[in-house]
Amino acid sequence: MWEYTEKVKDHFFNPRNVGAMSDADAVGEVGSLACGDALKLFLKVDPETEKIVDASFQTFGCGSAIASSSALTEMIKGKTIEEALKITNQDIANYLGGLPKEKMHCSVMGRDAFHAAVACYRGEKAPQEQAEGELVCECFGVTDEQIRRAIRENNLSTVQEVTDYTKAGGGCGLCHDKIERIIAEIKGEIRSLEPDRARPRKVMTNIQKIAKIQEVLDKEIRPSLQQDGGDVELIDLEGDVVKVALRGLCTSCPSSALTKSGIESKLRELVYPDLVVREVDE
Repeated sequence: MWEYTEKVKDHFFNPRNVGAMSDADAVGEVGSLACGDALKLFLKVDPETEKIVDASFQTFGCGSAIASSSALTEMIKGKTIEEALKITNQDIANYLGGLPKEKMHCSVMGRDAFHAAVACYRGEKAPQEQAEGELVCECFGVTDEQIRRAIRENNLSTVQEVTDYTKAGGGCGLCHDKIERIIAEIKGEIRSLEPDRARPRKVMTNIQKIAKIQEVLDKEIRPSLQQDGGDVELIDLEGDVVKVALRGLCTSCPSSALTKSGIESKLRELVYPDLVVREVDE
């Protein structure tokens, strides 16, 4: 189970400003039900001062999405549009006393919904409609421009961090290589994309790989799974194929594919870039 602050719990159990606004001056929508998170933000604006006199929301998502949306409406009310546009997703997380890193995409969704609402108020296209980026993550509909913005604004440096902030890469995992290349580009580390030079190769024996894999599982992965009643066990290593067995609640979790993808991403990052995780029954 995620560790939530008391303020997150308060805004989840007692959300502020919930519901549609019939006389709204602007509406911003982001996300989709298919992706598991959706937010609609309503604004009432004083036309003379552009001060936000009221805000409300409707959301479909987890507790962090509800809390982030509730917090955002409280943060922007009473501010002018220009003042509120300076609010970042990190500001929303800080207002709540912090969010689990795996839930930071909820604060990003809130920030994006506000920017979409402002575009609506000004008669402009929403930022996500303006971006002509390449679709990188088909599972969650995330473009390269969205990923670049998240990397720049939050100083992200790993695929897992990009997933935490955008959900990109949290599904089938086929876009991980593209995300890595975008990270390298943003960090000024563009390399040749030829197969043998795309990523640095570590010379490791199988024994070294197994020892490192077990270390990463024990220190980086198992603790978070165990918090939710799950676990993972290393079964075998065949070449670059890591065979694991999910234990506990992970065996029946509908998100087990995401769990396997997350394990693979972390092992590629910390052990060896060509590792592939395969779930087996043991």
